[in-house]
Amino acid sequence: MRIEENRVFDEIAVGDTAEVRRICTEDDFYVFATASGNHNPMHLARHDGDGDGQEEAVAPALWVGSLISAVIGNILPGAGTLYRAQNFNFHKRAHVGDELIARVTVTEKRPPDCLVMATEVTRKSDDAVIVSGEAHVQTPRRKMVFENLEVPGLLVERHRHFDALIERAEPLAPLPTAVVAPEEPKSLGGALLGGQHTIISPILVGDTAKIVAAAKEIGASLDGVEIIEEPDHLKAANIAVDLVASGRALALMKGHLHTDLLLKAALRKDNGLRAGRRFTHVFVMDVPGVPHPLLVTDAAINIAPDLRTKMDICQNAIDLARSIGIDDPKVGVLSAVETVNPDIPSSLDAALLSKMAERGQITGGQVDGPLAMDNAVDLGAARTKGIKSQVAGRAEVLVVPNLDAGNMLAKQLAYISHAEGAGVVMGAKVPIILNSRSDDDKARLASCAVAALHNARITGQLPVSQAAE
Repeated sequence: MRIEENRVFDEIAVGDTAEVRRICTEDDFYVFATASGNHNPMHLARHDGDGDGQEEAVAPALWVGSLISAVIGNILPGAGTLYRAQNFNFHKRAHVGDELIARVTVTEKRPPDCLVMATEVTRKSDDAVIVSGEAHVQTPRRKMVFENLEVPGLLVERHRHFDALIERAEPLAPLPTAVVAPEEPKSLGGALLGGQHTIISPILVGDTAKIVAAAKEIGASLDGVEIIEEPDHLKAANIAVDLVASGRALALMKGHLHTDLLLKAALRKDNGLRAGRRFTHVFVMDVPGVPHPLLVTDAAINIAPDLRTKMDICQNAIDLARSIGIDDPKVGVLSAVETVNPDIPSSLDAALLSKMAERGQITGGQVDGPLAMDNAVDLGAARTKGIKSQVAGRAEVLVVPNLDAGNMLAKQLAYISHAEGAGVVMGAKVPIILNSRSDDDKARLASCAVAALHNARITGQLPVSQAAE
């Protein structure tokens, strides 16, 4: 940001005025809550702060008032100004989405260096005065100009993409889901939370005593929840697959058991869940600061996939991306380089997958590769390398060379970039919800939402409200 040249006392006249404009955003209010310690839910999006059934997101009054300081500190008088006094009268409330105009007008000069200024913040849409008041400031002592003053950027760790997916899934009819061995607090809590949000209808298969103990530990009720007793994990997984085969369940969910046991049951020859493609895992990542969900695949099942498997990995990811609302998924096939190098097998596979998509062997999205990580997700990096592509710099799906790379990427996003990850296995007859043991409630709930949205798209299901009409 460039701060304008400041003005000293002798350069300022009564009647001089300046203003700034600012659109209120949810993130502004979260930043204010963090900086001030004021966590009043009236100011936080997606919270009903006064119990009236409505989510308020009212702009904090002192946040609105602080916009006046932006005019004084940046423009009139500008750099070097110090406050002596400021009063506020609050007339109306601003909300998320309002465009506000903060304005100051010099009303009096008091030598040697004091200004009295009328201050106000108005709403552009209706000229309503939100805040009025008066400021007394000490003018700068010397002329200064600051160009390109750098202020550290702030990133709000809020998972808006998962919030949106959950909101989209809640109106759907609950997805009957066989949950295998939810015998500890996190796996049971995630399944029950999905039920509370009416995203899934859980059928619990496992050791009843352990399930009851886990429910007691988290203070959850099991009233109305079906429990099928089977302490052996492989047998429990087979029972869950039987529930799908009979039509009682339309999804599987991993509880507290090894992934290979769940997949062994799903891949069995008799009444298994094979559907013609390889089973592949997709992490749907909500990365703070990234304007869309980021899908990473395969980071959990296929260790060293060959070209045929990578073809299924791409197609499964495209199908899931479309289910969560990405109409024309852009798939970046990753390698260490962005040009084909015969000595780097992943670059050869990436180029072949790109050509296969071009020839219609992979459908529903755009596929390009090889792409290095930087030029897959950053448009500036792609342009610097001279890459001309609709995918480069805009990738929504990242196809990794192998499980090692995928696991490292997903965990880097989670533990360094503060992302949340929803895990789903694709390629089966029904979605398989597959979370990490360390995942929190938001990740598990989002995984349920992703599975429900995918099922809704492939079955043509309408939201409950539309179906009723």
